Amino acid sequence: MKIKIIKCLQDNYSYILINEKSNYACVIDPSESKPIINYIEKNNLKLKFILNTHHHFDHVGGNKDLKKKYDSKVIGFEKDKDRIPEIDIFLQNREVWRNDNFEAKIYHIPGHTSGHICYHFYNQNILFTGDTLFSLGCGRIFEGTYEQMFASLKLIKSFPKNTKIYCGHEYTLKNSDFCLKYDSKNFALKKKILSVKNYLNKGLTSMPTTLEDELSCNIFLKSEDIETFSKLRDLKDNF
Repeated sequence: MKIKIIKCLQDNYSYILINEKSNYACVIDPSESKPIINYIEKNNLKLKFILNTHHHFDHVGGNKDLKKKYDSKVIGFEKDKDRIPEIDIFLQNREVWRNDNFEAKIYHIPGHTSGHICYHFYNQNILFTGDTLFSLGCGRIFEGTYEQMFASLKLIKSFPKNTKIYCGHEYTLKNSDFCLKYDSKNFALKKKILSVKNYLNKGLTSMPTTLEDELSCNIFLKSEDIETFSKLRDLKDNF
């Protein structure tokens, strides 16, 4: 399975997953349709599925146009079916979704929104976390609670350390300033920041990150209790 990172809007990432044998593709969180269509057309792909992690507009903005153009099926969380545009397939927590060469297990990870999910493509050891986990950060809590977000991050921490993680935004460098302020003696963090700057200076992205990196460098994943996490989340909201 090939993954193409598509830059959308100001700092969003959409991801096109490609079965190179069949040329079938699915897209995760299409913020807008135009850059997705450009890539699909240029590479003669067949866009079969649209996978959404949550209902925010900058993650579902391309659903309608893509579905209309390619007759793609829109997939999302069952409890968010009234908020995800054009949804066709409703997934349950811990359900395994399979089609063509695509196979992922769905996990409900509330906090950022009440219906947020992530997609774990376990055969490739790849996790798409939307706006719950960012590299060196985590999402704002809009609809959920601190306890829910803390539990969702704890779940993500349980995946294999070599899991590759693809997040919904390019926030890594901004997040690094906060991590560095409150974890200034972290050598692994400083090393990661240099690596991220190098990638971005070359016009590349900081995706994917790895769970191992995040466990060492992401101050939110390093929080061992809800009190510490909540305090850091409040500080980050006003940073």
